[in-house]
Amino acid sequence: MGIKGEKLNIESIVIEKEQSDPIITQSTQNEGFKESSLRIENINFWDGVAIIVGSSIGAGILSLAYGTKNAGFPVLVFWVILTGLFTTISMLYVAETTLRTKKPFQLSGLAETYIGKVGAWLMFIAVFGNSLGALIAYTTGSGRVLSEILNVPPIIGSILFFIPAVVVVWFGLKAVGAAEKVITACMVIMVLILILATVIGPGLKGEYLTYMNVSVSIPIFTLVIFTFIGQYAVPELTRGFVNGDIKRLPRSIITGNTIVAILLILVPMSALGLNGPEKVTEIVTIAWAEALGQWAFFTANIFTLFAFLTSFWAIGQSLLTNIVDKLKFPSEWDLKFRLIALSIVAIPPFVIAYTGLIGFVDVLSLTGSFSGVIMGILPVLMLNRARKIGTREPEWTCGRLAHPAVQALIVLTFVSASVYTIMKTFNILPSGW
Repeated sequence: MGIKGEKLNIESIVIEKEQSDPIITQSTQNEGFKESSLRIENINFWDGVAIIVGSSIGAGILSLAYGTKNAGFPVLVFWVILTGLFTTISMLYVAETTLRTKKPFQLSGLAETYIGKVGAWLMFIAVFGNSLGALIAYTTGSGRVLSEILNVPPIIGSILFFIPAVVVVWFGLKAVGAAEKVITACMVIMVLILILATVIGPGLKGEYLTYMNVSVSIPIFTLVIFTFIGQYAVPELTRGFVNGDIKRLPRSIITGNTIVAILLILVPMSALGLNGPEKVTEIVTIAWAEALGQWAFFTANIFTLFAFLTSFWAIGQSLLTNIVDKLKFPSEWDLKFRLIALSIVAIPPFVIAYTGLIGFVDVLSLTGSFSGVIMGILPVLMLNRARKIGTREPEWTCGRLAHPAVQALIVLTFVSASVYTIMKTFNILPSGW
């Protein structure tokens, strides 16, 4: 009888220990995450990769060759590698911060948790301003592309673009991940076909790809770093991965940014190598159409539309949940509040794009610079604070990537890009192209 009693006591101790242990094993790793106004949803690894790619590959990649023409292709490659590395590390800081937090927050919610209300509002303004500027660009750009293809007024083209753009965002993170995966795969295939046709057909000239002028390299640095900014997508991935192997989170960030870096190198390489710095067009698709024929015109413009669409989905979804998080809506799936949040995402870009509010659009470039400073500094502060007062044990950490020297370099990189953009806007420094 005494032996039985001891056995029961031992079993109860084991059960209590298993229940109190932090989240370490695969079978119990979801414990410690609590539902908030943002629902935990399931996405797979390639959904996550596609969301990262979609958030970065948009209007910027189409003008990168033109922005590079004075500095040269080797300068572009250097900045893509350097800024891609630092941006990826910054995104990994956000990833670890989310894993140290029980509730699934967006960036503004994480900032409020670890920095305070001022930090939360700074982060929300950065995300909102950067997102709004991008969504305006996709609205006007899609209208022009569809106007060329379908011979309709640009506003009709934008409306046609908005239908699939807004509908997918309405259905949430899982729908965005699935749609991003399909369209991103199509984008990669199309751009590889265009590059291969360029190499086999007209060909690339080595002298166009080897010249460089380091004295005008800073503008490329700022252009690339603002193309790479995607920290706002990381909390979305976290709440999509917590029901499985959480190590998919850092892997998806690294894989996604690697694909982004490859595309940011290959597309300008094709345009510059084909036409040279003197003849490179501001929009890379025009050069392909002129060199390869009508099929390239349609292929390149469909690629452009897909780039706009995937970016709209990733940015729109993140902005919607940031609005839900910052404005303390009871649930992202409450019909009334979801309609309000989606209206804030969809209506302002369309109105600004087609009411001639040019002055306001100009202000968005400064907002983008402000966003760069915030995205460079606050993730560092949030990570350091989360390591002191975080509410759960993370399954993965940044390790040596969070060394103070690395953090200092990341802050310096983002702040330098923003300072240059502000000085260029006020004509204190030349634009460089």
